[in-house]
Amino acid sequence: MIYSPPSADSLAKLKLELGLSSTGMAELFGVSNGRQWRKYTGSEREISAQILFFAMARLELDTETVERILQRMRQVGANIELAPE
Repeated sequence: MIYSPPSADSLAKLKLELGLSSTGMAELFGVSNGRQWRKYTGSEREISAQILFFAMARLELDTETVERILQRMRQVGANIELAPE
């Protein structure tokens, strides 16, 4: 895979477009908390393709499809529950 992460400015712009708090973005991207999210928008850390994919999938896929994927993850042994929207 060839991957170049979006810039911190692009991620900050996405946050504004979505109208979410840092905590909301952390939940969407599946990271621990708003402080962790701010590391991506403060140029402290580049966002991985996996984390970015997870968030974009949640934005683009319907709830049923996301749940089907989560169920598949559970079938291979993962324990995962997303925060309520």
